[in-house]
Amino acid sequence: MKSVKAIRLGPRSIAALALAGAVGVVAFGWPFLAPPTSQVGTHTQDAPWLFAGLLLLLVAVVGAAISEAGLGPKAVAMMGVLAATGAALRPIGAGTAGIEPMFFLMVLSGRVLGPGFGFALGSTTMFASALLTGGVGPWMPFQMMAMGWFTMGAGLLPGRVRGRAELRLLALYGFTAAFAYGTAMNLAGWPFMGALASNIAFVPGDPVPENLARFLAYCLATSLGWDLGRAVCTVVLTFLLGPAVLRALRRATRRAAFETAVTFETSLSGEAPHMTHITNYPA
Repeated sequence: MKSVKAIRLGPRSIAALALAGAVGVVAFGWPFLAPPTSQVGTHTQDAPWLFAGLLLLLVAVVGAAISEAGLGPKAVAMMGVLAATGAALRPIGAGTAGIEPMFFLMVLSGRVLGPGFGFALGSTTMFASALLTGGVGPWMPFQMMAMGWFTMGAGLLPGRVRGRAELRLLALYGFTAAFAYGTAMNLAGWPFMGALASNIAFVPGDPVPENLARFLAYCLATSLGWDLGRAVCTVVLTFLLGPAVLRALRRATRRAAFETAVTFETSLSGEAPHMTHITNYPA
């Protein structure tokens, strides 16, 4: 039986997600395009305003995607439960050695519920987690964007794979995406190290290859161990708990029947309207 995605992506939803992605790419990657006269290190005081603007944009585009999809109360409830569960899982390891079980749940949720639901769920979960742990700060909108991408990517994986092959696919994706998430978050904070006398700090106006080499050195020196721990934790939990969690998510999705359309017709004899059929939109 095909799984039913909680959010069907229409043209406007796709455009909204594409806009969010484009803004995210610019927000994360702008240091490599900074002109030689840029004084990045002096804008630390301005960063919260920039991040607040990004947060508002994220809320707007995710809201547009959800409103077009006509999200019903069951889907909203499912998102709330998964977001609360993910937020509760995040403090378990407290980030120790990268042990963050939330990422495992996001991979499986995005896989079952699709890319649209995945992006909204990833962003919402990170927001709820920040409120729960007191981690609200200028980094939060970047975390929301990165987690949205992380969860959405799982929903874009090939849909026909099942069984052990699916677990291997999800484990491989989780391992790779865990490093990608850490790299993206490094990129969000790295430009503001300019005041530090270091050969791994960002230098405005330097050629892209030189700044890229510094950034890679920065990632290796500061976050490789954390990213590796996150990746390994995601892989281990995927193999250990993945089958049970996937079955539970798919069962809940089928029972909720998020995208079930019921059609009523009135007979020629004047009888009361009656249900004629139920149509499930394909995943």
